[in-house]
Amino acid sequence: MTKIELETGGSVWKLLVAEGEAVDEGQTLFILEVMKMEVPYEAPHSGTIAALHISEGDSVSEDDLAIEIE
Repeated sequence: MTKIELETGGSVWKLLVAEGEAVDEGQTLFILEVMKMEVPYEAPHSGTIAALHISEGDSVSEDDLAIEIE
């Protein structure tokens, strides 16, 4: 299981996947808004979204767990 953790704090602007969805390596999973900049997070490998720990509009902090991929 791969855990996607946040590199910085901000606000979850767009969540582009759902639990149980198959994703491809490099696919954008969500976009974080940090100081008016959009920061995309991509899947490090192909797999299935096992768990979402974020929702659109959430305020998040550095090192928060966002998504788990299996």
